[in-house]
Amino acid sequence: MTGTRVRAVAAAAALVTVAAGLGVRSTADGDFAKYAGSASYTVLIHTLVVLLVPRVRPLTAAGAALVFSWAVELAQLTGIPADLSRQSTVARLVLGSTFNAPDLFWYVVGAAVAWAVHTAAVHTTVVHTAVRSRSRT
Repeated sequence: MTGTRVRAVAAAAALVTVAAGLGVRSTADGDFAKYAGSASYTVLIHTLVVLLVPRVRPLTAAGAALVFSWAVELAQLTGIPADLSRQSTVARLVLGSTFNAPDLFWYVVGAAVAWAVHTAAVHTTVVHTAVRSRSRT
């Protein structure tokens, strides 16, 4: 798959992830909605990593998304994200405001889901390309 096609798929996946996250938040509440949002956050970061680096390996993208998510969560211990969140809705959505230890686990869940989907997509593409090239010979 070309870099342009990978970027287009990653952009579409990012939009689907945002829509799914907003859908969960608008239709569910409580812990399910909160932690689904945490996992979705890491899935979104994964898609953005792929958008920026289309040839990235699934494990590398998942690891980068997980490290970023954990860094943002741990930064909430400083109070800086809370201050920024009071000034900006975008900062509140991206940085959050309050540290919540269970989020660290749900980021792992999101990274695992993103890794699995990305790995399956890469595998499907490789198999499809191999079949197509065999049929040409």
